[in-house]
Amino acid sequence: MNVRPPMKKLKVATTSLSGCFGCHMSLLDIDERLLELAKLVEFDRSPITDIKTCGPCDIALIEGAVCNSENVHVLRELRRNCKMLVAVGACAITGGLPAQRNQRDVGEILQRCYVDMPGAQGRVPDDPELPLLLDKVYPINEIVRVDYFIPGCPPSGDALWKYLTDLIGGRMPRLDYQSFRFD
Repeated sequence: MNVRPPMKKLKVATTSLSGCFGCHMSLLDIDERLLELAKLVEFDRSPITDIKTCGPCDIALIEGAVCNSENVHVLRELRRNCKMLVAVGACAITGGLPAQRNQRDVGEILQRCYVDMPGAQGRVPDDPELPLLLDKVYPINEIVRVDYFIPGCPPSGDALWKYLTDLIGGRMPRLDYQSFRFD
């Protein structure tokens, strides 16, 4: 699929909160189309660029759920700096697999993992450098306003390509049901 470059390259930022990084792997699964994408956009914060902060951008793609204070900070920074925020994948949209911890008390989980388990270190880590865990895991739309959602676990590279090229081309993004994948 050939996409006409916009008059000015759009700036795209991506980040992963608490999840498996599978959605970013799907972005890489667009394979040689990455070169075509690079003609259309300039990447800001992203593992592709290794930039850790987000400047003003047109589109921000966010995967992963919100589990700790650092996730909240990063998510709010991206929302503040982007025109369109896109929740990518089941974790960002519903909390996904990380949200399974919502069935238990966080204190009990930490006690079990760090103190009670055989071979555990005997105390819950309390280094000030560690981000504070939230009371539960949240989908990103419970923290900030989300403009678009790309479902899947993870969405396929083809689905991400279609969605991005629709957004870049100024079209309403649409995916047919066959595009959805939940591995």
